[in-house]
Amino acid sequence: MNFQQLRSIREAARRGYNLTEVANALFTSQPGVSRQIRELEDELGVVIFERNGKRLTGMTEPGKGILKIIDRLLIEAENLQQASLEYTGQQSGTLSVAATHTQARYALPKVVQSFRTAYPDVRIALQQSAPEHIAEWILSGKTDIGIATEGLSQFPDLVSFPCYRWSHLIVVPDGHPLLSRSPIRLEDLAEFPLITYDVGFTGRGHIDAAFAQAGVKPDIVLTAMDSDVIKQYVSLGLGVGIVASMAFDHGRDKGMRAVEASHLFAQNTTRLAVRKGAYLRSYAYHFIQEFAPDLTRADIDAALNGGDLA
Repeated sequence: MNFQQLRSIREAARRGYNLTEVANALFTSQPGVSRQIRELEDELGVVIFERNGKRLTGMTEPGKGILKIIDRLLIEAENLQQASLEYTGQQSGTLSVAATHTQARYALPKVVQSFRTAYPDVRIALQQSAPEHIAEWILSGKTDIGIATEGLSQFPDLVSFPCYRWSHLIVVPDGHPLLSRSPIRLEDLAEFPLITYDVGFTGRGHIDAAFAQAGVKPDIVLTAMDSDVIKQYVSLGLGVGIVASMAFDHGRDKGMRAVEASHLFAQNTTRLAVRKGAYLRSYAYHFIQEFAPDLTRADIDAALNGGDLA
């Protein structure tokens, strides 16, 4: 039994049993992957995958149980490598962080700046994507830390930490008729075309829930992942924007006005997630605490051992 065999099993399950993709991910050949899988099955005396001819089509029931053990073994192997670097005093490396656009653009710059001062020899690899992709990247080990408002708490193999709460703002061009209405109601918003986030991004769920609960049908004419894109189209007069509060700057966003919308839409909680059972280097702890200063190392360790913080 060797780690290449274990990785072949895990990647085959992750990549829908497509051995070409598995081979590409492991930088080997398709026949090599097939051989690794067959050799481990022969050694264990257990058929792990269902087959149609030579093609893998699924996992057997014993295979599903073995996959869980393989996941744990590979996680612990990665943890062992990280621990060895920590215990030998090496404070260099790469911290991979995945975040949605709003978090990367507005919440992370000061955190990254402070982190770089504390750990100048650690490289940060910052990636941006949708919450579900961020979760997949953490689970696969492609990224160390994920940050998003939606989705991260829904994965049982992730540990997520609540970091901060925020509300939405209504954004309109100067002189817009909505500015004369106070307080603005959902019915008022429904009179105008709306521009906001894609489903699954930046608190969009709370926006949809508010309209549905009030029985009001909004006219959402344009959606985007990017707060700056939303504001750009608002500035062109194409609609009323609903954006995250941290995405509006009164000094920078000239020609537009922001109106508080916390009375219309529920508050949102941005969460930071890591893979359950992962070994965190000291600089990873530091980054988490820079982003969420109220978290202590004891809080983080307790969550890693027992699940999410409330």
